[in-house]
Amino acid sequence: MARILGVDLPNDKKTIIALTYIYGIGDTTSKKILDKAGIDGEKKAKDLTNDEISKLRDSIQTMGVRTEGELRRLVASNIKRLQDIRSYRGIRHRKGLPLRGQKTRANSRTRKGKKKTVGGLKRVLTKT
Repeated sequence: MARILGVDLPNDKKTIIALTYIYGIGDTTSKKILDKAGIDGEKKAKDLTNDEISKLRDSIQTMGVRTEGELRRLVASNIKRLQDIRSYRGIRHRKGLPLRGQKTRANSRTRKGKKKTVGGLKRVLTKT
């Protein structure tokens, strides 16, 4: 099993797809990395030799792609900065609501979580 930047690449996937399992590397970046390393993207990840794995690591380093821990820290610090300056987006992050202008009346269950029913209690009528 190939291990790059602390991530185990899935054995049964093509290398071009397996690289996208690394946080911060998508389809386009994966293709650029493989071209720079001179490795065929159609080759399965389990068939990579140690030399090819080291070439992949080197090409990721030389391209300056932010990945895994460094990128996660950067994203977290950006969100924290928005919250500290109390920008609109920072407030929405803190409340757990959508940030980019989506309607929240009917949708946005992904951000808001499971429905929390409000009200709906029946009043007991008393005879007077």
